[in-house]
Amino acid sequence: MYEWFISRRYLRAKHKNGFISLISLISVAGITVGVIALIIVLAVYAGFTEGLRDQILGLNSHIIVQSYRGPFDNYETVREQVLSTNRVIGATPYLYTQTLLSSSSSGSGVVLRGLDPQTAVEVIGLPAQMKEGSIADLNQPTDVAVPNIILGKALAAELRVKVGSKLRLVSPSGPLTPMGVIPRIKTCQVSGIFESGMYEYDSTIAYMAMGQVQNFLGLGDVAHGIEVKVAHRDLDNAGSIAEDIVNKLGPGWAAKDWMKMNYNLFAAFKLEKIGMFIAVALIILVAALNIVSALVMVVMEKSRDIAILKSMGATSHSIMKIFFFQGLVIGLTGTVLGVLGGLGICKLLSKYHFIELPSNVYPMTTLPIKVLPMDVTIIACASILITLLATLYPSWKAAQIQPAEVLS
Repeated sequence: MYEWFISRRYLRAKHKNGFISLISLISVAGITVGVIALIIVLAVYAGFTEGLRDQILGLNSHIIVQSYRGPFDNYETVREQVLSTNRVIGATPYLYTQTLLSSSSSGSGVVLRGLDPQTAVEVIGLPAQMKEGSIADLNQPTDVAVPNIILGKALAAELRVKVGSKLRLVSPSGPLTPMGVIPRIKTCQVSGIFESGMYEYDSTIAYMAMGQVQNFLGLGDVAHGIEVKVAHRDLDNAGSIAEDIVNKLGPGWAAKDWMKMNYNLFAAFKLEKIGMFIAVALIILVAALNIVSALVMVVMEKSRDIAILKSMGATSHSIMKIFFFQGLVIGLTGTVLGVLGGLGICKLLSKYHFIELPSNVYPMTTLPIKVLPMDVTIIACASILITLLATLYPSWKAAQIQPAEVLS
């Protein structure tokens, strides 16, 4: 096509006004920087969201099953029914209550979670997060005088305790006497310390065996619910699996998947991702405006050439294609350089952790990076589309040139 040939000649030619070439280079640089910024921003958001999800699911189950009646005593039967549901690979009963832990030097309110050490290892990721001790240390007789307890690393640091230290476990919901409510107090021993990477969890959660928590709270042999695990490939389908569990258990039961339990958090991430995409995409839009300026100036400079081409038989459509191709080359060059640069920087950031994050503020210690092919495709397509739209006016302007007016 002669349009493509002339377009390449215009791109390589030295313009009378060197400012045109400078604007073209600035346009390419602007598109490159915009694409790089978009790829990095979306990769950080994807990495942060996935890392946060993995850490949340490391300590929490994928689905929680509860009874509308509250604590229930037939939890082993319910667990077997849940396990027989399709796509469920693990289930364990749990207890959940808020208590106070105090040491000789400090005290803190905590969330006490009672678990079954034998079945919990199949559901939650606590065994992999243990820094000291083991979840098996919770396997004790229910009538032991000093039960074992597992603390988060930040909580242990706040209480100034270590493995082997003694703690006092205090529950405000004690028996009612003529003197008022007497809190329940029990001495326990730190048998392990875990670190999930999330400060909110590491500073507020403690684990004990279910039997010990039942005795401490005076609840009897009951559970607050069943924690359920599904295969990693079924995480996005956890909602439908939860519905299958409810259908199997019958009326009076409710099941929440991890997406419902953390809906507000991940909805906020999704909204922020869209907002950041729009904000950073303005860089590409500014570069596209530079393309408009450069092409309009080229049209003004080459108006005599355009008039000659038209007088030789070139159609207005062909003239539009010449400048359309010119803008397309600028946009494609900036997009390709931006994609390569963005992917290269993301690879460096994921391999060499240049940026460290404070663990007491963020749920991870290094900047998370996860490049999603769909995000890169959307960024590249959006960049090229914006560039093509920017070429429409200059191309139309060139097609409107009348040979008789220019050559007279």
